[in-house]
Order: sequence, then C-alpha cells, then structure tokens
Amino acid sequence: MSAARAFEDLAPAISQGFASPATVTPELEHQGPLKRDLVAGLEKGLAVIEAFDQERPRLTISEVAVRTGLTRAAARRYLLTLTHLGFVSQDRKMFALTPKVLRLGQSYMHSARLPRIVEPELHKLAYALKEASSAGVLDGNDVICIAATSAGRVVSPTLQPGTRVAAHCSGNGRVLLAALPPEDVDAWIKRQDLVALTPNTITHPERLRIEIARARSLGYACIDQELEMGLRTVAVPLRNYKGEVVAAMNISVHASRMSMEQLVEHCLPPLLQAQAHLRMLL
Repeated sequence: MSAARAFEDLAPAISQGFASPATVTPELEHQGPLKRDLVAGLEKGLAVIEAFDQERPRLTISEVAVRTGLTRAAARRYLLTLTHLGFVSQDRKMFALTPKVLRLGQSYMHSARLPRIVEPELHKLAYALKEASSAGVLDGNDVICIAATSAGRVVSPTLQPGTRVAAHCSGNGRVLLAALPPEDVDAWIKRQDLVALTPNTITHPERLRIEIARARSLGYACIDQELEMGLRTVAVPLRNYKGEVVAAMNISVHASRMSMEQLVEHCLPPLLQAQAHLRMLL
C-alpha cells in the first residue's frame, strides 16, 4: 500500500471517530468480514495509537514499529499522518499522543447505550452505601471501566471511566471470565502472563481456574487486595433481558475500613438488587 493510499484510508476514518478496525453487518457478525471489506490502513493506524501506554507514553519510530509489527517506514508514515491529524505530537525523535485521542473514547461514552443505563444505577448504589462503585467490560486481557463513581471516597485511581485493569485479579474481571464457557476460560488462562501485582495476586493457573469456577457458582466474586494493596472488591455480572452477560459491576472499599466478611454482608445484597434492576433495562 502506498503512503498516499494509506493516508486516504486512515485519515477520514480517524477524523470521523471510528473506534474499531472492523465494523460488520449483523449477518456477517458470526462468520466474520471478508478480508477485502477491511480497511488495513485504519487497523494499522489504530494499532499505532494503542502502542502508547502508561509505561511508554513517548515512543520513537523504531519503538512504534516493534510494538505494532510494522516496518519502520510504515510506522513513520502512520505517525506523520496521525501528527497531521492532531492525534500525535512530535518532539524531535519522540512521539506522544495528544488529548485529541480522547475524542475516540468520548464517542463511545456519549453514544453507547450501556454506560448511559448503568451509570445512574452506580450513583444510587454508591451514594446509598457511601462506597465507590464501577462497571466494566472484558477486552482481551483486561477489563475496561465504562462507568464509575467514588461517592466521595477515592479508594483507587483505577476506578474511573477509561481505565484498564488486569482481568485475572479484579472483581469485574473474575465475574466476566466466569461467564465464559470453561473451555474458553482455559484458553484465556493459557494466553496469559499472570503477573503478581501484589503479594495476594493469584498467579497459579489452576488456582485461578478454581476461583473463576467459584465466582460462576456463587454468582459473584470477591477480591482481597489482589489488584492493589488495601483494595477489597465484590463484583457481580450484569445480564441483559436475554440472560447474556454484557458487563460487570462492583463495590470497592479500603481494607482498613471493612473486612471481606463485612463487605459481602453489607454490600452484596444492594449490589444484587441493582443487578436485578439493570437486567430489566439492558
């Protein structure tokens, strides 16, 4: 693909706020789109954006090429295109994302039905309990927060829309994984590098399978300082009217204020009530 063609493919798509490299019609959803129907330039351009993260907020052309699997020449073209469109800034050899990238996430938050339905219920729950609450969806190895409220208690910086946390050691992640068929859970675990984020993080595959199975059996998951020291969470899946799990919702507290037993006793019943109410709306 020529640089001019890549620019023509990538620029209109990104400038219009597309957030997915493959948009398919319902009849193709299960079998997947044909390769000729996909815009390779858009897919690669979004991969360049995703190459930047908290650990590496500034990257060189060569680093972007390594992270995306592109050639150095292709990475340079995409970075220059994104710079021209205002999504990337350049300082000598270093590139970084600009705040304009937030438009992509805002397009989802403002247009998607799920966050708009879940958010009011989170506020009711959080302010009734005076504890932080959030909802998230599974995305590969992580859970992405789609709605959150602190109710005046800031217990973790991860409890805000747009943040990503490891699914294997988060409450929302556990119940979302529990919603998958066991064979899919096994395949997911095999793909993971189960990093210990705290001394409490479960990193043994078989023990993680047991905890996911426990969450499936109980209908909720409890996390005791696996994601962050001092953070305890109870989470439940959110189902739509067809019974399909579409998201997860949790209550998070600081360990110094509440034991795990108190968390379950005090927070799980209202969490289950909110779950039942949302099922009628989703």
